[in-house]
Amino acid sequence: MTKVTAQMSVSVDGFYTGPRAADEVTGWMQGPEAPGFFRVTRWAVDAAAWRERQGFAGGERSVDSDVVEEMFASAGAYVMGRRMFDAGELPWGDEPPFHAPVFVVTHRPREVLERRGGTSFTFVTDGVERAVELARDAAGGKDVAVAGGGELLRQVLAAGLLEQLELHIAPVLLGEGQRLFGPGLGLGADDGIELVPARVVESPGVTHIRYTVTGRSKLVLDDRGAGGELVGPSQAEQRSAL
Repeated sequence: MTKVTAQMSVSVDGFYTGPRAADEVTGWMQGPEAPGFFRVTRWAVDAAAWRERQGFAGGERSVDSDVVEEMFASAGAYVMGRRMFDAGELPWGDEPPFHAPVFVVTHRPREVLERRGGTSFTFVTDGVERAVELARDAAGGKDVAVAGGGELLRQVLAAGLLEQLELHIAPVLLGEGQRLFGPGLGLGADDGIELVPARVVESPGVTHIRYTVTGRSKLVLDDRGAGGELVGPSQAEQRSAL
């Protein structure tokens, strides 16, 4: 059954890339985003499965490589943001690593771009919901993978479309940059998006945590033994211990 999934590498302090450039004149690789991005994704760059998809030799056969291989095998279609496409179009070359249809959420229309290896880029100008819908139809029963960047992932999550999230937490502190989560989710003071841990895979360079996304929910306080007065869980435990 098709699920909408997402994968993102982040630092321990929650950044997925360095600070965004004040202007877009400088190429992405020469800007302030790239160093932070490569720090949190070096586990993937070192993995044999990732390098094979990029057409490079070498790499390590490891649990990290297995995670990458699983990621590509499960995806039947992708959704990505326009900034990610613009940054990747030239480096990906004539045979991008996706080998599946990719739907690019954008405000700038463009003709469908066909590449070798089964990758095509369709530019969707009527919103993230429409892009996900088209990707579901094209996925052939496999998953729809949200390929990034972080801004698009937040849109998918805020819209209630994401069903599975896998974070690859790199053991590094960036201190500044672009945070994966924040005010863009549109959550209220007592509103939250619940995640249920489904799998943890550890390696020396990264910890992979997979979550099932159960959706938005209100905070439910614990009123056991409080005579009807709502208290937080820690307060309830303290009272029960007395």
